[in-house]
Amino acid sequence: MKYVVLGEGAGAAMDAIMKVYPRHKAFLDTLIARGVVIGAGPFTGGGNMAVFRTREAAEKFVDEDPFKLEGLVKSYVIKEWNDALIPE
Repeated sequence: MKYVVLGEGAGAAMDAIMKVYPRHKAFLDTLIARGVVIGAGPFTGGGNMAVFRTREAAEKFVDEDPFKLEGLVKSYVIKEWNDALIPE
């Protein structure tokens, strides 16, 4: 089982997002270094997604992401995903 985090932006201006981006990237890099992130990034047209190997890592991201803490992400949803092509 993998865990997909879907985020909905709060409509912030790009300059506000870029101001917080270095902290967001550094936080995400710590999770990548632990090997729990499979992929992450924004959708064209708004919103974002990240895929995690563990629920614990997905929940840590949702709770501690600087974008959320600074009010740049309105909400996150964690969905369990049974990856049929690349099983654990």
